[in-house]
Amino acid sequence: MRILKAFLADVRGATAVEYGLMAALISAAVVGGLTTFGNSLQNTFNTVSNNLDSH
Repeated sequence: MRILKAFLADVRGATAVEYGLMAALISAAVVGGLTTFGNSLQNTFNTVSNNLDSH
């Protein structure tokens, strides 16, 4: 019974899970931001390229 109580009181696993969730959310935000920025940058370069081709 004492081992079971010690196991249930141990919070190290919960902390690791929380850090894992935070890392996953940060990664998702970074990927989303880079995707949006990348598309915007691609559109800018396409516009510049099209304007240079037409002149």
